[in-house]
Amino acid sequence: MSKPRRSSSSWRERQEKDPYVQRARKEGWRSRAVFKLEQIDQKERLLKPGMVCVDLGSAPGSWSQYITEKLNGRARIVAVDLLAMDALPEVEFVQGDFLDDEVFGQMLELVGSAGTDLVMSDMAPNISGTKAVDQPRSMYLVELALDMARKVLKPGGGFVCKVFQGEGFDEFVRDARNSFERVRVIKPEASRAGSREVYLVARNFSL
Repeated sequence: MSKPRRSSSSWRERQEKDPYVQRARKEGWRSRAVFKLEQIDQKERLLKPGMVCVDLGSAPGSWSQYITEKLNGRARIVAVDLLAMDALPEVEFVQGDFLDDEVFGQMLELVGSAGTDLVMSDMAPNISGTKAVDQPRSMYLVELALDMARKVLKPGGGFVCKVFQGEGFDEFVRDARNSFERVRVIKPEASRAGSREVYLVARNFSL
């Protein structure tokens, strides 16, 4: 017998009690995910004035929001998502699937021929609750994000993406090491303790 799924009401209750959800509301952030990027940035010092960033799976926009506020608008961000996202200063948003040729072309045009300094991905698939289905879907997304990073990053650039530990994870980390001088796996405090979610942080891209 399969385990009963948690009801939507229990999920809402957990959200309401989550200290990061409460803090995000109080401080005006678009989602609790902002604290994951903040904690990664505190360890890695990813952000520098004048940088160009790509934010994959950007909606509702808390990562782009964090960068614009941290750098006081001294950054250019190209954000892409299937879902709509409210406007942010210094953020150029493309709605659509970045695998679509037209969407990809729009993104490349906005990035420009000089390339980007940082590619970020907080993408995750719609969760079915079946690990044998969800894990391959999540690995497919991170592999696409890494492929995108290789296409648009400047030499020396960085890459941050959400990854779920499981089948294919070790191979993905090894693959990233083929293109970056330093690769770390970080679990921010804002990631829920019971989640398999971690973040791959890759620095110093080389062609």
